[in-house]
Amino acid sequence: MSASTFLSEFIRNWKTVGAIAPSGPALAERMMESAEIWKAQHILELGPGTGAFTAAIQDARDNNSHYLGIEINETFAGQLRTRFQSMTFAVAGAQEFDLNAYLAGKPPIDVIVSGLPWTAFPRSLQEGILGNVLPHLAPGGRFATFAYFGFHRLPSGQRFRQLLHQELPGVETSRVVWANLPPAFVYVGRK
Repeated sequence: MSASTFLSEFIRNWKTVGAIAPSGPALAERMMESAEIWKAQHILELGPGTGAFTAAIQDARDNNSHYLGIEINETFAGQLRTRFQSMTFAVAGAQEFDLNAYLAGKPPIDVIVSGLPWTAFPRSLQEGILGNVLPHLAPGGRFATFAYFGFHRLPSGQRFRQLLHQELPGVETSRVVWANLPPAFVYVGRK
């Protein structure tokens, strides 16, 4: 997907896109390492956007693993379906997607990778999303998301960090990925 498409979607839907540029390959690599994607049998990606993490997931995952990407932006979801035809994408808000129906007859989710703009969300939405997805994470499963360096010190960033620690005690933080624009780091927690 072109940078111009991403920027135009940001301008039209800035509350849900949350960034002016897609995540870079260095951050995607750090996310895959932190989430241990190669071990996963069932992967849930929240907010795949333009597919920066999706491409890395596709490269790192076991070919027999299950994958679901939940994307609220229909333009992004359509392009993802075309680009990643062996993967499943749903258009919905992560706080409302019916994971019980989706998981019927499938193994539990053992990795959640999130590209959502958490600091742009009010606490109620942060809680709604985590409250919908974390109960479906298998014991020992990993949840990985990222934060932009510096933004994590804003009130919304600190609020999200506190919520993560409340929901997943022992959340760890990776080294900063300076090669990303803007620089970012990964939060990873285990259920």
